[in-house]
Amino acid sequence: MIDRYLLPLQRALLRPPARALAAAGVGADHVTLSGFVLGLGAVGALWAGAFTLALVLILANRVADGLDGAIARERGATDRGAFLDIALDFLFYALVPLGFALADSGENALPAALLIASFVGTGSSFLAFSSLAERRGLKADNYPAKGIYYLGGLTEGAETITAFAAMCLWPAAFPSIALVFAALCTLTTLSRWYQGWVTFADT
Repeated sequence: MIDRYLLPLQRALLRPPARALAAAGVGADHVTLSGFVLGLGAVGALWAGAFTLALVLILANRVADGLDGAIARERGATDRGAFLDIALDFLFYALVPLGFALADSGENALPAALLIASFVGTGSSFLAFSSLAERRGLKADNYPAKGIYYLGGLTEGAETITAFAAMCLWPAAFPSIALVFAALCTLTTLSRWYQGWVTFADT
């Protein structure tokens, strides 16, 4: 919901380190993969109950996610980069609730499952809309530099990371936070279904 407002600030902050990394020969795909490894480390930290470390690794993953795009803009974007970015992002988002379920299956398993299911809804509706928008040559005015058509919603990247941070800071509240966020994700999915229903109604 607020990603488009944060994007200019993010790009301004990440442009200098991205230029330095690009000049040193670091590719965007390397940063994408490194960020995913950091995300996997966050899952392990959650499983071990090291919630502060998990938060640090989650935030590091998100910094890498911004840096890879900034490097791609310096060195030239590729279809492989766009594919890796979105595919690994969606998996990372699902793995974080799994980490909480592994940490305390008795209390967290069902809320984590519901949250992951809601992520399937937001992710599948996002990708379905994007693929058809690409076929029609549609462009997302709010996200013109994205590698694919970026369909916004109530729960985007900033809201998701805020929820993850709250879970790490107050792990005992994970079930409540997960259920509330799953409900918000469901609303996002419904809004995207509606947008698809209206946008693609003529064929």
